[in-house]
Amino acid sequence: MALHPALAAVRAGVRRSLVDLDPGATVLVACSGGADSLALLAAAVFEGHKAALRIVGVTVDHGLQEGSSERAVAVSDQMRALGVDESAVATVSVDAPGMGPEAAAREARYGVLGELAERFGAEVVLLGHTLDDQAETVLLGLARGSGARSLAGMRPGFDRFRRPLLGVSRSDTETACMVEGIEWWTDPHNADPRFTRSRVRTTVLPVLEQELGPGVAEALARTADLLREDAEALDHLAAHQLQRGHLTAYRAAGTLRFRRTDAD
Repeated sequence: MALHPALAAVRAGVRRSLVDLDPGATVLVACSGGADSLALLAAAVFEGHKAALRIVGVTVDHGLQEGSSERAVAVSDQMRALGVDESAVATVSVDAPGMGPEAAAREARYGVLGELAERFGAEVVLLGHTLDDQAETVLLGLARGSGARSLAGMRPGFDRFRRPLLGVSRSDTETACMVEGIEWWTDPHNADPRFTRSRVRTTVLPVLEQELGPGVAEALARTADLLREDAEALDHLAAHQLQRGHLTAYRAAGTLRFRRTDAD
């Protein structure tokens, strides 16, 4: 029986993200209990165990909702049922002066995931961001008047963190969960209109799809890929020119800029 296309897409993304790891390596998978991260976790267990990798599932309790600690324990139990070699619950305090609640939670989450990766000896931490998350990020950047660097969206990988599902839609992660009989939790914060990203997710993108036709999210994610490739090429070119002494650095209006030495 052929594998469902949605499940195949999720597993393929995870397989590509693990291909450079040696047998016996440890992989940390961040899991909130939502469809995206559960689809990621199940695929990591399937693909990781085929490659003789150790899979550790981690859920982070931000303490922002009533019953969050019980929810975290339930997610940990679910991760074990899905076959992880070990699971852990991390509790963080979301309190970063000068940051909004979303940014503060993200900062705390990445911090504790890095600490847990060190503790478990994980070479890689997998995150469940999808194509839809990428599209939302690009739209938010456009609304803020950001430059090309911000419009390039989320990177597929940085440090030890990797995002295997940036080319996979949210509908595919949900379908993958349904195919595998995995029940997921829907975080009410994701639909809370107090949060900007939630409004983009529940209102702005659906309106764009309705008025402009399907494929808007895919187009925005593709734009991010193209801009990221351009930015990386420019960085490489600038580094090459600077190394050869063809550029001089100077500050103007508080910004570090570069000028060709033969343009004086």
